[in-house]
Formats: sequence, structure tokens, C-alpha cells
Amino acid sequence: MSETELRASPITPTVDFSAHGIQHGFLRLPYSRDDSAWGSVMIPITVVKNGEGPTALLTGGNHGDEYEGPIALFDLARSLKAEDVSGRVIIVPAMNYPAFLAGTRTSPIDKGNLNRSFPGRPDGTVTQKIADYFQRELLPLADIVLDFHSGGKTLDFLPFCAAHILPDKAQEQRSFELVQAFSAPYSMKMLEIDAVGMYDTAAEEMGKVFITTELGGGGTATARSAGIAKRGVINVLRQAGIVKGKAEVAPTQWLDMPDGDCFAFAEEGGLIEPLVDMGDAVARDQVVARIYPTGRTGAQPSEIRAKMDGILCARHFPGLVKAGDCVAVLAVTV
Repeated sequence: MSETELRASPITPTVDFSAHGIQHGFLRLPYSRDDSAWGSVMIPITVVKNGEGPTALLTGGNHGDEYEGPIALFDLARSLKAEDVSGRVIIVPAMNYPAFLAGTRTSPIDKGNLNRSFPGRPDGTVTQKIADYFQRELLPLADIVLDFHSGGKTLDFLPFCAAHILPDKAQEQRSFELVQAFSAPYSMKMLEIDAVGMYDTAAEEMGKVFITTELGGGGTATARSAGIAKRGVINVLRQAGIVKGKAEVAPTQWLDMPDGDCFAFAEEGGLIEPLVDMGDAVARDQVVARIYPTGRTGAQPSEIRAKMDGILCARHFPGLVKAGDCVAVLAVTV
């Protein structure tokens, strides 16, 4: 075992995870900086424990410019009653708290992308220390994990809850049962294009039931998208038997991302013109967007063509794109 594996996390919780009742506190991470030599990053956390039952770990703000999760979880932290719980609910509305306060995808401290930093390091950067604490301290406590995401400032998504295809089919089935219970307008069998270092992977490799979301985007939330998140998290807790009541299951359209042909990338930068809208049907080889060069007038735009039949489930959000940007994502209906 290496020195890093032996070193304790520098993060100190101000809550007792074994205590019954409701506790609101912090994960305190020492962070010495110019304006505070003995300063700390104070990550808000709520723990609600009552009786016997499974543990749910609920997280938002893994990326700091995604707001549906923090809205739903700050609301749940103030409203959840201990007497309605059988088991334990751990709520962290803003995992990457520095990024959340800055409204950026990555941390302003170290430019760390928390969702590409697992398993983390207890002696690493601030972001790596946060990942390490979740990897070694919080994930082992959990039976089910719900991590909220949306498109942030650079993507827009159809509102869906998702889980991954897994080698362990029993684990996969339990995950998709909770996706169904979440009852987003769409439910996705999700493919990741960059899964190395992800929180998802860390949880799944521990055998946890893991589900996630993509609920809109554009660096903001709407009444609709926040409502989907708030209803969905309660549904998941009820379906898992952790919170009293029956999940209010609504119809959902199942989608699948079968392979890499789902994704379309810009090969040139410029001004993007979308030619199909979210949820529209798309045929293989159909032009879904044009990219106009912006250095001069009269130049022909490049075309982005679909590699498969499907529906548009995600798109690049700002009007200008760079070479290499993901500009469109397709899924097939199930």
C-alpha cells in the first residue's frame, strides 16, 4: 500500500454520520491562500438518519454551472423530516463547492474537473482532495447514489434520468428501476465518451446502485427542469424505501445511446446554425447543423451530418463553437 493510500483525508466533517436525527453542517477542507492563511473550503452537507434502512447519497454541483441538482437538494435538505426516513440520507448539494460559487464547470482554485478526478488524492489539489473524500469516506456508506447533472453553460439536453449498461446485470437492473422511478420525461441508457476518473465509475465499481441526470442546460435552470429534479429525488427515495410514501411515477420515453455514432463534433470553429431542434427526429446523413466561418463573408459553411437515425437529445448551447466541440448528440427511442 502506497503512502498516499495510507494518508488520512484532510477533510473533517462537522456532522456525525452515525447519529440519528437531522444534522446540517460542513465538510471542512483546509485551504491556505493569500486572503486566509489558515482558511478552509466549507462544503455544505446534511445528514438525516432514522431507524434502520439503506443509505442514499445525493449530490449536485459536481460541475459548478449546473443548477437543477443544487436547487432540488438545498430544498430537500430544509424540508426532509427525520420521522419520514427509514435509513439515512446524505445530501451534498454542491460537491465541487468552489466551482459552484464561481458558476464554472471546473474549480477556480485548481481548474479541476471533479467528475474527471476520481479516485482523487488526499495530498493532491483541492479538487483531488474532495474526490478522495467521496471515494474513501462517503461512497462506502451508500447503497444508492444519485448525482445530478445538466448541460451547464455549453450544452443543452432533453430532460432525462440515466444509468449505464453494466457487467453486473443485477446491479444494472436495480439502477434502471430507480431511473424509472425518477420519472423524468425521458429515461436514458447512457454511453459516456470520456469515462476515465468519473464519480459514476467510482460508485459503480464499488457495486453501488448509481443513477444520474441531464436536465436541460445553458448555465441556468427553469421552473420545469427544477420541478423535474425535485419530484425525481423524492420518487427515488420512496422507491428505495428510505422515505415514506409511494413514488409518483409518470410516463417516460426510454432512449438508448448505443455507440459512438451518437456524437457529432465540430472540425472547424465558427458560428453554428442548428437545423433541428431538441427532440426532433433525425435521419442518417441528415444535416443537423451548419458552421459558418466568421473571418469573412461569402465563405461556405461546413455541414454536420447525422451518423445514425434517432432524435436530437443534446446540442452545443452557445452560438460560437471551436474545433473539437461536441455539437449534437443523438439517441434512439426504445
